[in-house]
Amino acid sequence: GHLGQHDLALTLEFRIVQVHVERTALEGLGQLTGVVRREPKDEILELYLNQIYWGHNNYGIETAARSYFVKPASELSLGESAMLAGLIQSPEEYSPFSNYSKAKERQAVVLRRMRDLGWITAAQEKQAKEQPLLIGKSTSWSTSKLPFVTEAAVVELKERFGQEAVTKGGMRVQTTVDYEFQKQAEKIINRAHYTLRRRGLYDNQVALAAVDPRTHFVKAIVGGYSYEKSKFNRATQARRQPGSSFKPFVYYTAFATGKYSPRSTVYDTPVRYRDGRGYYRPKNYGGGYSGAMSIRTAIVQSSNVPAVKIGRRVGLDKVVDVVKTLGIKSPMQPVLSLPLGSVGVTPLEMAGAYATFANNGWHSDTTLIVRVTDSKGNVLLDNTPKPKLVLDQWAVASLNHTLTGVINGGTGKSAYIGRQAAGKTGTTSSERDVWFVGYVPQMATAVWIGRDNNRPLGRGVTGGGYAAPIWRRFMAYALRNEPVRYFPRPSKFKRPRSR
Repeated sequence: GHLGQHDLALTLEFRIVQVHVERTALEGLGQLTGVVRREPKDEILELYLNQIYWGHNNYGIETAARSYFVKPASELSLGESAMLAGLIQSPEEYSPFSNYSKAKERQAVVLRRMRDLGWITAAQEKQAKEQPLLIGKSTSWSTSKLPFVTEAAVVELKERFGQEAVTKGGMRVQTTVDYEFQKQAEKIINRAHYTLRRRGLYDNQVALAAVDPRTHFVKAIVGGYSYEKSKFNRATQARRQPGSSFKPFVYYTAFATGKYSPRSTVYDTPVRYRDGRGYYRPKNYGGGYSGAMSIRTAIVQSSNVPAVKIGRRVGLDKVVDVVKTLGIKSPMQPVLSLPLGSVGVTPLEMAGAYATFANNGWHSDTTLIVRVTDSKGNVLLDNTPKPKLVLDQWAVASLNHTLTGVINGGTGKSAYIGRQAAGKTGTTSSERDVWFVGYVPQMATAVWIGRDNNRPLGRGVTGGGYAAPIWRRFMAYALRNEPVRYFPRPSKFKRPRSR
């Protein structure tokens, strides 16, 4: 019943393909590399050429030919073959992508040696040297069936190992992403985009991030409805206001003090706070006030004013501390409007933070990478989860059970999946960003809808009405083979002493 059993471990490395390359190319490459022409001559040389590293994460002559010259190895000319032969000693240094003039110098060395050995004539040498070379562009990391995954993984690799090490290549990377989940998520997001267009939401973008709470491994990540039309990964790069989906961080902070529980009374009444030279007056979505209510009701109805009041009482700096503990790295300040999500965060950050709620306070760093090895199999990175308990478990359990009410009868009814699940809608002012972030013990998923130009989506567009159904479709697929599991009840844990 573990989601990992579905993993078709995605490996970001290029295939080693055995091909019969043109004889002159084989002989030229073989001479420089020191492979002696013994029987079976071509077979030995082919095996060697299909194993070695050619730079920019290219392994094998076929991949190198397609990367450098955009053609199969069988169609390489003498000049192109000689240039490739010149790479082998130091692929990145002599790469035509990095230094074309140095690559030409190496090509000349190879051709001269071939002429000296009688492999080619002087006329062939001259012709090959003068042949214009139509260099392609580096395909390192780019020819992926799952480009949003590949790009996000490369960004994480660069953060861990640096630009130079990643560009050089030679790494074998196993990602956390489930291939089936990813393909299904891409289909769901693409269909959602066109459905939204038919509803009048033109120029819309949709992003999704799904994280396994038990490991904090990313299981699916979709940065937009079409990678071909826009390579910008909104799931990892777009910092957008989360609106009311930020409120659970405020209420968890309140529960963790021991002073508040879901039954505590808050007042949805007018209030104003000094803010610089003026005043900040929080308002509810749609206007109006409801008077005294429990925190549970305030969360289920997504009332704004109680969230702002509670945030002020528990300390906005403490809310910021909780958010950072949950792995959100986007910058934020303890401003009065913080409880209403007036900061920029990414869908992946939200999914990762909610995943810690789903795991009842146990947290690991969210990652797309399971393991990295070098070309010799040496382990460079092992991301075996080492979860730490970072939240008060009574407070988390109280929050989880409260957030189930959002789906069962609150603003997130459209996210109902027929099993216990918790979540929160988010709709920003002027409907520029709408969200649904929700979870079960086995999966936490964030869905965002908005426009790249930050223009409003339109009056009446909400997270509950638009993002929640997308979340429901993905979660129904992801959990189809998963048993129903329940969040631990607060009564299992000791309530923190009021402080």
